[in-house]
Formats: sequence, structure tokens, C-alpha cells
Amino acid sequence: MGRFFTALGEKLLSFFQSVGEMLQLLAATILWCRVVFKSLDKVLPQMGKIGADTLPIATLTAVFVGFVLALQTGIALKQFGQEENIGAVVSLSMARELGPVLTAILVIGRIGAAITAEIATMSVSEEIDALKTLGINPVRFLVMPRFLACITMLPVLVIYVDIIGMVGGAAVSKAYFGVPIGVYADNVADYLEFEDIAKGLVKSVVFGVIIAIVSCHRGLVTVGGPGEVGQATTNSVVFSFVSVYVSNYFVTRLWLE
Repeated sequence: MGRFFTALGEKLLSFFQSVGEMLQLLAATILWCRVVFKSLDKVLPQMGKIGADTLPIATLTAVFVGFVLALQTGIALKQFGQEENIGAVVSLSMARELGPVLTAILVIGRIGAAITAEIATMSVSEEIDALKTLGINPVRFLVMPRFLACITMLPVLVIYVDIIGMVGGAAVSKAYFGVPIGVYADNVADYLEFEDIAKGLVKSVVFGVIIAIVSCHRGLVTVGGPGEVGQATTNSVVFSFVSVYVSNYFVTRLWLE
């Protein structure tokens, strides 16, 4: 029993230490954002990677989520003769919850893992130490561009995913439940408000901060050999997933205050 509590204490200590280091990294990154216009040559390529590289899988995911959401919603609403309200359910679900969360999950798996692997490889090969020797701050050179790219491209991707999901829902509504596209669109316009879209965009910014900081931190603290890179990437993805789910709850809870 003593060993159990000792191991638990060590795990908790390591967890809180990592959280503290991530908060320090976040503060340092925000401070370095003041030189963003001098670093556009590093920021813009990262924005391209996050945006363009994620579009194909985001499109496929969003359209089928819209299909399933409309199908399940339509089956339930059909029992009450309310099929024309499918658009409201699909649009509100995508804008408030599914759009931001699904996009964050896709970016974690597609981009977050790549960021961690890239920086971790640089750490174990002592390239990070070489940057410091040359007087180049790793936070400015590596973290800040990826941080800005994440918090700017996540909202763009969320809007895109929302639209594609709604289009997918409209297709299923028309094909399976006979709801005209015009009726579906009017229903969306009647119920979906700017506040709903804004809530999803705020969540996307929060998720972007989490993805960038967690991914970069896990890469920077990696030590050892090449085998540690894979472990760091796995830890980064798991920690990012959990952080997104937890923060999603608390951000949603704030709207209810």
C-alpha cells in the first residue's frame, strides 16, 4: 500500500510540475508574440500546414458527422412530425459543440503529433542546445510561430467544418426525410444565432492554445534517444485530448453563468 501511495504522489507531482512548466511556456510565448511581424516567414508556413493539410480529413469527417447527426435527429423528430426542425438541431450542434471539438481532435492527431515529433527530434539530437548556443531563443524560433498558427487557423477550420456539416445534414434531410433544402436553410437561419457561432470560435481559440503549448512543451522536454520521441508524441496526444475535453466542459459551463 505504501508503494502505491508513493507512486501516486510521484505521478501527481510530475503532473503539476508539467502543468506549471506549460503555463510558464505559455507566458513566454505570449511575450514573444510582440515580434510576430518580424517572424512572418516562420508563422505563415505553419498556418499553411495547419490549414491546408487538415482540410481533406476535416471535409470527410464533417460531412459524415452531418450525415449521421441529421439521420439520428430525423428519426427522432419524425415520430413527432417535426422533420423540418432537423436544420436547427444540426446547425446548433455543429456550431456549439461538434465543430470545435471535432476540429481540435483532428488537429491534435494531424498537427499536434507532428509538432511534438519534430521538436522532440530536435531535442534528442541536441539541435535545441545548438540554437541556444547561437543565441536563438527556442520559444521565439519554434513555439511562437506554431502557437500563433494554431490560434488563428483553428477558428477558420471550425467555420469550415460547421458549414460542411450543415451541408451534409441538408443532403440527408432531403434524401431520407423529404425536407426541402429551402425549408432546411430557413430553419437554420431561424435558430442559429451569431452568439452560437461565437461560442464555438472562442472554444476553438482555447483549444488552439492547448494544442500548441502541450505539443511544443512535450517536444522541448524530451530527453534520451530516438525511442523517446515516440513516447513523447503519444503523451502529447493523450494529454491534449484530455485537456480539450476538460476545458470544453468548463468553457461551456461559463456560458451558463
